[in-house]
Amino acid sequence: MAAPVAMETDDAGNRLRFQLELEFVQCLANPNYLNFLAQRGYFKDKAFVNYLKYLLYWKEPEYAKYLKLNPRYPQCLHMLELLQYEHFRKELVNAQCAKFIDEQQILHWQHYSRKRMRLQQALAEQQQHNNASGK
Repeated sequence: MAAPVAMETDDAGNRLRFQLELEFVQCLANPNYLNFLAQRGYFKDKAFVNYLKYLLYWKEPEYAKYLKLNPRYPQCLHMLELLQYEHFRKELVNAQCAKFIDEQQILHWQHYSRKRMRLQQALAEQQQHNNASGK
């Protein structure tokens, strides 16, 4: 009887680990958080750098689909990729670097939002045109 309880505990542990790693990977989209980690020396810790390398599995489609659809969250995968490079990790100690990344993310999001809105408008107009000509 002990085996099923152990399996249930293991499943709960795996689920918790999945949720924690998912949340942590999503936090990597925040350059201010990356600056916080850098200033506290996490990026100099070999075990932490190895953990970042381990987290690259989130780039696989079967895991990436769980990342939130917020426009900033896909950027967490890009940040995770950049964190594999020592030079990038060292630069994050500088608050100006984090500010620049944050500004670039906002500009990207604004461009993406405007472009998506124009595409949706064009699609709606095309559908109206098709409906009007089909009558």
